Amino acid sequence: MSERKRIYLCLAHMSDEGLEQKYIKEAFDTNWVVPLGPNVNGFEKDLEAFVGENKCVVALSAGTAAVHLGLLAAGVKAGDEVIVQSFTFCASSHPITYLGATPVFVDSEKDSWNMDPELMEEAIKDRIAKTGKKPAAIVPVALYGMPYQIDRIMEIANKYGIPVVEDAAEGFGSRWNGQVLGTFGKYGVLSFNGNKMITTSGGGALITANEDEWREIMMYATQYRESYPYYQHEKIGYNYRMSNICAGIGRGQMTVVNDHIAHHKHVQALYEELLKDVKGIKVHGNPDSRYDSNFWLCTITLDENLKIKGQENAYKTIVTGAVGGAAGVIHAATSAHTDCEPNANVEALRVLMDQAQIEARPLWKPMHKQPVYKNAPAYVNGVSEALFKVGMCLPAGPYVSDDDVRYIVDTIKQAFV
Repeated sequence: MSERKRIYLCLAHMSDEGLEQKYIKEAFDTNWVVPLGPNVNGFEKDLEAFVGENKCVVALSAGTAAVHLGLLAAGVKAGDEVIVQSFTFCASSHPITYLGATPVFVDSEKDSWNMDPELMEEAIKDRIAKTGKKPAAIVPVALYGMPYQIDRIMEIANKYGIPVVEDAAEGFGSRWNGQVLGTFGKYGVLSFNGNKMITTSGGGALITANEDEWREIMMYATQYRESYPYYQHEKIGYNYRMSNICAGIGRGQMTVVNDHIAHHKHVQALYEELLKDVKGIKVHGNPDSRYDSNFWLCTITLDENLKIKGQENAYKTIVTGAVGGAAGVIHAATSAHTDCEPNANVEALRVLMDQAQIEARPLWKPMHKQPVYKNAPAYVNGVSEALFKVGMCLPAGPYVSDDDVRYIVDTIKQAFV
């Protein structure tokens, strides 16, 4: 019997009609192989139609670039502080430091796992008291696609006059009370990385309120060149525009985005059904009807007392390579442990699933527990650290079949001691 094909968290899935290749071929046939062109324009229009709310969209080279330009356009500068969700990927916070500003991390609330609005307001008040000025921006994050309490966040942000840059990189197509994430704040961030809801190979976008803001973002994204017959720069800009080739992939992907979202929701529902009576495992779902997550990744938590086969060997071996889909250069660890890590049963289950050809990974490690941010202000309530210790991401992408989900659930059940 042949070995089972590996099940990945979220693999890129092209349209059955091959429209991505059609748009790419058009780019080559017309020699539009630069960071501008008809595919970029067309992709931006497709995105504007999708997000609605009369917004404008700038297609960029990465979601991280979108966070950077959103903060820049919001007025963040060196010496400022920015409120940012701690329970997130580093792309939410690193661009703050690119600007010479300081991230102020705020912990999560238990229902959505996203930024706790009340704790956020406490942080704002405390930073004003300590520094004499309010934070320059607020960055909530749609963790694994789950919406944040954006109405309450906006209410508090408006009270203090602080612009909101929504990091909806993982939440493309997620909605709060029926409205697409990324359209509530001053700016919204999208990601089209290879493992997102749709992909442009690598890429992202910034949602803006109007054409004037769109034009200013475009200036910053194209090295801020003034209108002279030679290169005149009056502000520092960046080379952040999406290529016409990548945008061609995006145009094709926009024809299947609703199918992708529907599939992720279907997989989530199947996990919820198959795991509902499994003691010690809880599937994280929409807390109430206001939330409409795209379920980019499906997540579970394990009871800390749940025993997993091989648990006694967890963290006995130092990891020497990338785990969980990571790419690029990494440093070899000198110890199997850090001061904040998943419980031994979570690590044991990850290893067992890896051996069963299932990609699973821990939740994001809270940013306030990352060594690089050890000196950053943090307002914590223990929620994100507690979830990180017991949580795990499960495959949910377009290539994950119903049979795959049943196999994953059976593997989890068989892992119990």
